[in-house]
Order: sequence, then C-alpha cells, then structure tokens
Amino acid sequence: MTRKKKPLPILENITIQDIAAEGKCVVRINDLVVFVPFCVPGDVVDLQIKRKKHSYAEAEVIKFHKLSDVRAVPFCEHFGICGGCKWQNLPYEAQIKAKQKQVSDQLHRIGKIELPEFRPILGSVKTQEYRNKLDYGCSNKQWLTQEQMKAQIPFSPAIGFHITGAFDKILPVEKCWLMDDLHNDIRNSIRDYALENGISFFDLRQQVGLLRDIIIRCSNSGEWMVILQMHFDRTSEEALKQSEEQTMSLLQFVADKFPQITSLLWLDNQKCNDTIGDQDIHVFKGKDHMFLLMEDLKFKVGPKSFYQTNTEQAYHLYSVAREFAQLTGDEVVYDLYTGTGTIANFVARKAKKVVGIEYVPEAIENAKVNSEINGIGNTDFYAGDMKDILTDEFIAQHGQPDIIITDPPRAGMHQDVIDTILRAKPQRIVYVSCNPATQARDLQLLDVDYKVVEVQPVDMFPHTPHVENVVLLVRKA
Repeated sequence: MTRKKKPLPILENITIQDIAAEGKCVVRINDLVVFVPFCVPGDVVDLQIKRKKHSYAEAEVIKFHKLSDVRAVPFCEHFGICGGCKWQNLPYEAQIKAKQKQVSDQLHRIGKIELPEFRPILGSVKTQEYRNKLDYGCSNKQWLTQEQMKAQIPFSPAIGFHITGAFDKILPVEKCWLMDDLHNDIRNSIRDYALENGISFFDLRQQVGLLRDIIIRCSNSGEWMVILQMHFDRTSEEALKQSEEQTMSLLQFVADKFPQITSLLWLDNQKCNDTIGDQDIHVFKGKDHMFLLMEDLKFKVGPKSFYQTNTEQAYHLYSVAREFAQLTGDEVVYDLYTGTGTIANFVARKAKKVVGIEYVPEAIENAKVNSEINGIGNTDFYAGDMKDILTDEFIAQHGQPDIIITDPPRAGMHQDVIDTILRAKPQRIVYVSCNPATQARDLQLLDVDYKVVEVQPVDMFPHTPHVENVVLLVRKA
C-alpha cells in the first residue's frame, strides 16, 4: 500500500520581495525561500507550493490581491505560458538594474576576489524586434493549457516554441515580438499552407511526420534566410516520393509568397534531435548564406553559423572588448572560441596579428572567408577542441600572445585552457561571458597572476534574465 503524499500548502497574502535567478522572483517566509515565476516585487499574491525541499520551495501564483507599482503591462499574448520573455511584466529600467545586481552578486560571491567599481550596464538599443534569428519547432501536438484540457480540446498541429518540461509539445505562436514582423507572416503562412495541403507535422516521440522545424534569420543588410527542416517518410518508395513532392511544393509556395527571402534552404533530418550541424543543407532559392554588417565590415553567415542574435547590441559588446584590449597595432592577439571570427576580424586592423581558435570546423572556414572578403590579411584560424589546440607548443609556433580575448560557452573555460593562459603570460585578458557565474569561477583561477581592473555588463536579451559581461584583467607586477 503506497503512502499518500501530503498535500502541498497554499500561502495567502504574500508580498513578493525581490528578483531571483532564471527570471523568477523570491520571497522569504520564516526559514523557507520560495521562488515564484511571472510576478514582480511588490505583488501581493496567494501561492500554491508546487515543489518543496528542506530550505527552499517552488510555487506559482494562483491569485493576485494587489499588483505592484513596479510593474509593466506585458505586450505579448503568450506571456505567462511561453518561457522566453519572463520579464515582460518588469519595466526595462528595472530589468537592467536587476542584471547589474546579478553580475555584481555572482562575481563577488563566487569569485571572492578584489574587484573594481563596475561600469553601469549597457542597455539594449532595441527592446523589441532585436533578434536576427529564431528557431520554431513544429509538432502534431500543441501545448494545451489547463483550461483547454478541462474543456477537452483535442491536440492539433502547431508551430511555435518548445514548452519547458514537455519536449514533445509546442506552444502555438501567433505573434512573436522578438524579430521583425515579417517573420511572423512567414511562419504563419507555412503553418496555414501545411494544414490546408495535408502536410503532416512532426511527432517527436514517434519520430514520424514531415514538417519538423523552421529557422528564420534576418540581416541588417536587408537579407532573409529561411531553413525548413523536414523528416521524410522512408518506409517505402511511394512514401518517400510523397515527402519529396510535398516539400518542394511547400518551398515553392514560400518562394512565391515571400520574394524578400534571399536564401531559402531545406534539409531532411532523420536523427532523433533537431540539431543541424552534421546535416546536408540544400538550396532551393537564392544563396546558401547572407551577410551581417558591423562598422565597415561584413560577415558571411550560413545556416550553421553562430552570430550574436542581437545585431545592434553585438556591436556595442565587441566595441567594449576592443576598447579593453587597448590595441596599438603592435600586439599579437589570441581570440579563443572565435566562432566565425567576428571579434577576431573586428579587432584585427588595430593589431599586428590575430590567432583565432574554434571547435567547429565550418565556423573556422567562415572566419577565413570573413577575413578575405574584408581584405584582412593578419588573421590565422585553427579548428579543434580548445584544450587540445591551445598548448605550449602551439604558442611557441604561432607567437606569444600580448592579449588574449576569450568568449567561451556558458560552461566557461576548461582548467587546461586556464593553465595554458597562465603559462602564456599575456599582458591583458579580455573575458567576454554569457554566464557571469562560470566567469566568476574562472576569474578566481586567474587571480593568481591577474587583477580585474574593468567590469562592463551588457544587456543582449531584453525581457529575459540573461546578461553578458566583459571583464579586463591585467597581469600583476
């Protein structure tokens, strides 16, 4: 006989106290810390505890008694269900204030090193339509709210965003405010055509269905790229032929309806996941790339390329990195985790030589192309795992770095990479991070020989809790 779980309590007339991590708010009740999404400090609410541990709990608001004075009206109809823009109910000034505090708290609490006074955070130039890329999942099972389930509304196909904790279900999106409105028309038109013409939507659990994923990219050069990810039915020759015919017909519809698209691509992904890095991508119309512009430079971006998704703010982020590097034209610069060489090429004209290292071979090929099309001849790029490439032998062969710029993934830098940097003894290190927590950990390891002299937070993602941070470290005397 199984023991019945004790019902979790409802907490009434609770005043939300502060902003916490991951876009949630927090309230402390006696010795219990309770984390709550989709509210703001000052809200007076009733909370239903959903998960409880010894010292903390997670809850959701079941009733608002009083709305905070520090509150904005969410502009998106999907707010509260879609997990993408959790801070729409918080005024933008309050958002960037919270991000500045987040960076300060994490660098002080985790780093435990001497830090200078931080520069004020650079707010985003745009707070809507600021992204140059969005990825939409396609599913035969839309996400249903509790009200829809009670009304016994059946599952229907949908294009939108994956719901956290429900990987096989998609929240139908009618309008997303994060990208130029043309992308909404493209996505909705693909959905309508597929429904009207009997094109099946993907079932992630069963691995069946034709229409699987849509990636839309736009450029400040006026170009648009759309990538349709399909899943052909290969159970028979007849089924395969139908998949191919439906795909070509859908692509032709998109090409005819949207002449603005300069790069219309497609692929047949038979894997269990939606990643496209190892897939063959085909051109239906136009080119296999587009260009993004920064100052007098242009960067080639293909379907697999990484480029900062906030185009205008990327310029300000890289400008801070270049300023911190303090280049005079005589320096050898190493750009670690260079991606498609954006930072490397952005700083190259003020350096003697730039060496870029990146894990993804296709990105390195793009980095070389980006140097070539911009007439930059003082860059060298190498592909491979950072901890395997950046060795004492590599440095002896390619030159001692005067400056290292590093922009690692969220996990931060590997211990071997940090050890090699310490042995290389550059005069300055510019550390760009999308995760101040792992950045703080790495700064502590570098503190043995380096002092942090500048800290500049940069907001790349309005209405989310994510923040970038640029730190300048100078070698201790």
